[in-house]
Amino acid sequence: MGITRRLMMGLSFAATMAVGVFGANMPAFAWEPVKPIDFVIMAGAGGGADQIARFIQSVAEKHKMSPRPLVPNNKGGGSGAEALIALKGASDPDHTILVTLNSFFTTPLRQPNLGIDIQTFTPVQMMGVDPFVLWVHKDSGITTFEDWVAKVKADDGNYVMGGTGKGQEDSIVVAWMEKNYGLKIKYIPYKGGGAVAKDLAGQQIMASVNNPSEAKGFFEAGDVVPLIAFSDERLPNLPDTRTVKELGKDFSYYNQRAVVGAPGMVDDAAAFYQDLFTKIYNTSEWQDYMKSESLEPLPMDPGQQKAYWATQVERHKELFKEMGE
Repeated sequence: MGITRRLMMGLSFAATMAVGVFGANMPAFAWEPVKPIDFVIMAGAGGGADQIARFIQSVAEKHKMSPRPLVPNNKGGGSGAEALIALKGASDPDHTILVTLNSFFTTPLRQPNLGIDIQTFTPVQMMGVDPFVLWVHKDSGITTFEDWVAKVKADDGNYVMGGTGKGQEDSIVVAWMEKNYGLKIKYIPYKGGGAVAKDLAGQQIMASVNNPSEAKGFFEAGDVVPLIAFSDERLPNLPDTRTVKELGKDFSYYNQRAVVGAPGMVDDAAAFYQDLFTKIYNTSEWQDYMKSESLEPLPMDPGQQKAYWATQVERHKELFKEMGE
């Protein structure tokens, strides 16, 4: 994890934290779930958040880590508003947790009428952060970012991209490119990154800014080509793909992959889930998953997670203002 990204996100952490937080033996807790756990995903099927939730579920089940199962539950409507409303109104907050994206920050900003205060949610675990990459179809004939910019300009407003939601992560990155490179792009919002990746492979759209995990299968099949990464450094799994920073633009953008609990969750339940997801994070399966899917670690304790939420809200307010939104 580069120092630049730490500063961009507004928080710095001691280098020893990863060992201290994730290596400790945790004590037994007074609370345990007594029924299946509603594992809400604030995106549609097939996207990065959905993949992560189902992988986490499989790890927990394999190692018998929870006395009751995690039950994935996709609620991607309204750019994640459906999921946030479900958590806020959960009838049993102690058995309700959420896999988040950056829409955890952006949707309450975009839709203040929802009455969502993310600081009332319960910190559980930051599982990593996910970079963004610009992808085109192999048959586009485009192999460099410069060629892509020229093509979008030539299309003069008729170039079509797809992404997860409106006012969410993907559209923020697209809007940033429009502003910084003088582009006009038609943007089609989807409920999840899986559908975006599928439609790019099927040439229903012309480009996307999917996370590496979402485009991985189509990239390995040779259907899509990466042009640029919105990360601080080149991604180990895409070593030939330049970063925007290499082109002289001081910009990077990552999607948080975190688990939070419903507002009103009791402290003992929070402690149970924090312990559970620390154990999952420490498994060889999750560590290998992060490497294979290009996720980067960003360890935090619960207090630091809440500080991070506040920092990201301010960061996104600034981004929206810079883009005139």
